[in-house]
Amino acid sequence: MPIQDLQYFLLLLAALNGIAFFSYFIDKKKAENNSWRTPERTLLMWGLIGPFGAYLAMRMFRHKTQKTKFLLVPVFLAVQLVLITFIVATYFPVIHL
Repeated sequence: MPIQDLQYFLLLLAALNGIAFFSYFIDKKKAENNSWRTPERTLLMWGLIGPFGAYLAMRMFRHKTQKTKFLLVPVFLAVQLVLITFIVATYFPVIHL
């Protein structure tokens, strides 16, 4: 596959993780202001889709770190890291710069 496909793939991952990061950030701000919150199910979904951004936000903003079910986010991160490694190694085995 061409290098351009890898760039699109990485851009998609960055965008999804950015959305996840901002979803956790917005929920933290809403929690501080006692306003309507994002459902935990939605935050976990973003943790599954964009675990790097979700985990970074959890650590940076100290948000949802005490909730047991959010221990899944680092697991999602590890699984996605393995999947990304597999995809890149399989479909982009040699990158010529």
